[in-house]
Amino acid sequence: MGVEEGAGVDKKITIGVCVMEKKVKCGPEVFSAPMGQIMDRIHAFGEFEIIHFGDKVILEDPVESWPICDCLIAFYSSGYPLEKVQAYSSLRKPFLVNELDPQYLLHDRRKVYEHLEMYGIPVPRYACVNRKVPDEDLDYFVEEEDFVEVKGERFWKPFVEKPVNGDDHSIMIYYPSSAGGGMKELFRKVGNRSSEFHPDVRRVRREGSYIYEEFMPTGGTDVKVYTVGPEYAHAEARKSPVVDGVVMRNPDGKEVRYPVLLTPAEKQMAREVCIAFRQAVCGFDLLRSEGSSYVCDVNGWSFVKNSYKYYDDAACVLRKMFLDAKAPHLSSTIPPILPWKINEPVQSNEGLTRQGSGIIGTFGQSEELRCVIAVVRHGDRTPKQKVKLKVTEEKLLNLMLKYNGGKPRAETKLKSAVQLQDLLDATRMLIPRTRSGESDSDAEDLEHADKLRQVKAVLEEGGHFSGIYRKVQLKPLKWVNVPRSDGEGEEERPVEALMVLKYGGVLTHAGRKQAEELGRYFRNNMYPGEGTGLLRLHSTYRHDLKIYSSDEGRVQMSAAAFAKGLLDLEGQLTPILVSLVSKDSSMLDGLDNASSEMEAAKAQLNEIITAGSKMVQDYVSSELPWMTDGAGLPPHADEHLPELVKLAKKVTEQVRLLAQDEHENLAEPSAYDVVPPYDQAKALGKSNIDVGRIAAGLPCGSEGFLLMFARWRKLERDLYNERRDRFDITQIPDVYDSCKYDLLHNSHLDLKGLDELFKVAQLLADGVIPNEYGINPQQKLKIGSKIARRLLGKILIDLRNTREEAMSVAELKNSQDQVSVSLYSSRKEDRYSQPKLFVKSDELRRPSTGENKEEDDDKETKYRLDPKYANVMTPERHVRTRLYFTSESHIHSLMNVLRYCNLDESLQGEESLVCQSALDRLCKTKELDYMSYVVLRLFENTEISLDDPKRFRIELTFSRGADLSPLEKKDEEAESLLREHTLPIMGPERLQEVGSCLTLETMEKMIRPFAMPAEDFPPPSTPAGFSGYFSKSAAVLERLVKLWPFHKNTSNGKS
Repeated sequence: MGVEEGAGVDKKITIGVCVMEKKVKCGPEVFSAPMGQIMDRIHAFGEFEIIHFGDKVILEDPVESWPICDCLIAFYSSGYPLEKVQAYSSLRKPFLVNELDPQYLLHDRRKVYEHLEMYGIPVPRYACVNRKVPDEDLDYFVEEEDFVEVKGERFWKPFVEKPVNGDDHSIMIYYPSSAGGGMKELFRKVGNRSSEFHPDVRRVRREGSYIYEEFMPTGGTDVKVYTVGPEYAHAEARKSPVVDGVVMRNPDGKEVRYPVLLTPAEKQMAREVCIAFRQAVCGFDLLRSEGSSYVCDVNGWSFVKNSYKYYDDAACVLRKMFLDAKAPHLSSTIPPILPWKINEPVQSNEGLTRQGSGIIGTFGQSEELRCVIAVVRHGDRTPKQKVKLKVTEEKLLNLMLKYNGGKPRAETKLKSAVQLQDLLDATRMLIPRTRSGESDSDAEDLEHADKLRQVKAVLEEGGHFSGIYRKVQLKPLKWVNVPRSDGEGEEERPVEALMVLKYGGVLTHAGRKQAEELGRYFRNNMYPGEGTGLLRLHSTYRHDLKIYSSDEGRVQMSAAAFAKGLLDLEGQLTPILVSLVSKDSSMLDGLDNASSEMEAAKAQLNEIITAGSKMVQDYVSSELPWMTDGAGLPPHADEHLPELVKLAKKVTEQVRLLAQDEHENLAEPSAYDVVPPYDQAKALGKSNIDVGRIAAGLPCGSEGFLLMFARWRKLERDLYNERRDRFDITQIPDVYDSCKYDLLHNSHLDLKGLDELFKVAQLLADGVIPNEYGINPQQKLKIGSKIARRLLGKILIDLRNTREEAMSVAELKNSQDQVSVSLYSSRKEDRYSQPKLFVKSDELRRPSTGENKEEDDDKETKYRLDPKYANVMTPERHVRTRLYFTSESHIHSLMNVLRYCNLDESLQGEESLVCQSALDRLCKTKELDYMSYVVLRLFENTEISLDDPKRFRIELTFSRGADLSPLEKKDEEAESLLREHTLPIMGPERLQEVGSCLTLETMEKMIRPFAMPAEDFPPPSTPAGFSGYFSKSAAVLERLVKLWPFHKNTSNGKS
């Protein structure tokens, strides 16, 4: 709503921009980016008139003749008459975005550090050397070869030397003699350089006053934080100038930076910097070192460069600030479509994600979203592969001993680039030069040679090594006693070993795209009330996010790509993965706990398939089809097996012919050339189809025809043993997997019979795969609870923590209501007068507090934002998000426990957590495909008593993930999907009846028997940046929050 229309106000709010022209470039373009970008957006709201003062007015005209404005943007730069602007402020009393008095502090690094310490904000260990005249000798300052000592405090090299003058950017780092000595000078970017090394400079400067501080190892990265008011902080990481002084720039010539997520402790630091210096718009530098974070510089007024999303965010925050100060009766709610985006083409929110029956975002008026928990399967991947061969070659046996510490009976795992390169070198030398099929070789030797070629091809695939995607096990099988090398006695030596090479299962370009789009869908649909999502969740103080992944590379990269879409991040996945995703293999990996039960289920499944027709009759007659053993299998399933083998042979033969030329080339000398150097970034960064390979008629990705043939030949052989006339039904999912992959990614190869093979494989796999996790609900429940036990326990901890935090905040809010009212009424003097944005520093001197020694049985304490330090005046908007990325087994297991938990003896008579119609839909849902997910959202009804179980409601939804059905239509959409090698993701579907209420109490009672108890979870390790956070004084932080006036009139949680 504009101020002029319907508000009863006949004039716009005036914003004065009283800054030097070099900062805003006065002229036809009015403002330069980023200041101009933000001011243009504020102007577009239609509620404000912006007045630019200009240098002539600022420098020459008396303040009495300066334009009168309601709000003032004023900040110091070189030549700026700060005292004069203070006189204007005293005369006109405008609302100040950044207060003027504290800006003097920013010119003296000593005062900056003192102020930071006064507010309890961590700074590096430092000491000041103050000189009245150049080269003054000071009795408290001592310099030796490898350290300086200031008033008895010693700083060993490397240490940092900073001029006390904040406008002097010549900062030195001195290095120890043991590292060669010398000094590096840091300075403001000049061209492509930001530092220079001087090897002969070893003594410190003496011509002025300096701060000496401990050098903090940061891993070559600096973090710059930008606040816009105390509730918003944007952080970016950049290459530190201390590394080599070369500024990393992108193709457009701009310095490479990427947004990073601040920890709760760092968010609190950002809030406190903003408040301590009374600068709403403020930039500061953060050092992350050895698990802690430190502020090393405060810059005052600073905006992010080259980020349109940040410009949108900043404009919306500043607009709210201005309206709260000068028109508090007007709504500061962000409009659904931002004014400057009205004429932009509307982008479809759907993308790859379809809408489902979940009706995301529909909830009661008095309900607030408190928690989002999602368990997500990884995205589209290449087929998982395994090569097994017995090796007797001495080179390979020696390699095993080299990496297992010389233990003859110990197995070895090779994953690193160096280890895999060693294996590749050995394998190249062992492959025979003769062609397969020559008469002097027997079948066993030929097969062994073929497998060595396959190992070599896998290791050479893509021209790089990554232990994430390829690993080799060498297990000794036979030993002999040989004389010891020193001649004293004998020792064991292996003479035969089993080599197992696992490869494939790599997240494809399509998988990355699916994960990123699903993250974007979550951002736009899972958080009701977020509007346009401009105040990005990762930038606010009210969102507590954690992302967990299993150890598998495809799962980790799916998590990173999802995070990129969810948080609207930019750039490569690797820094996102490192910054945001935590690995927890014990919770999200492995089937070991249920391996024997799954083997038994597969054996029973084999019997059911053999019995075929009998089982189907039971299935058809049952009112609850999912209760039948082997539910989902087609009638006469055994009759489809010969057809499956026949079609698999047909496809394999075609791939063999395609591989023949590539196979021929393996005997050429070029096959022994050195592979390109290891490049993990290339391995993880691919997000687009290799158009050149497709046009050349080669398989998609880095798989060559030789490996494609090996994949199909192994499937064909394992599926059916001709000598024993026996089918192996456990191979059906792998056949289906390969069919689906080639149908989507290699349709350009026109493999005849692949379509028919896919249909038969899908028919069988739709029955086999769900039944591998139990052939009836009781078995599914038992196996599911064993596989997902730890995950279920963690989910219950998440829900419990959220409830306790919400109740704590509700109690805290109730006790503060009276205080808030009195604070607000005391400020209702003149709505056009200067509000008291900041308080004097002596009012807020932090009392000395000791460490809080209270024991907390909450194992997640260190992982969550304490409600006492949350945004107390808008507690309704605080949301916890926990994302768990895993594999198909955990999705099936979780779903089976959710729908069948009521069958447990301890819960007899209870209704299922999943309604009847959803049970029927799930029975018809044959596959939980790539990017399938289960979502639990916890809502709090704030109008219901804290004692009422209905105060906390759980909503369950699921998606079956990637949808193959569009490919069957052979229409324009199918052609488009095939061109992109990508499938759409089905939207969420409800697991409960509309209007039903599943309470958190009921959910806990039904799940607890199958979950790991909270007390069995080990205490979490402290992540980077959290150390010391929870020792802060709650009372002081609450005072800071309450005294900050941006929160007035926000008890409805709509800030």
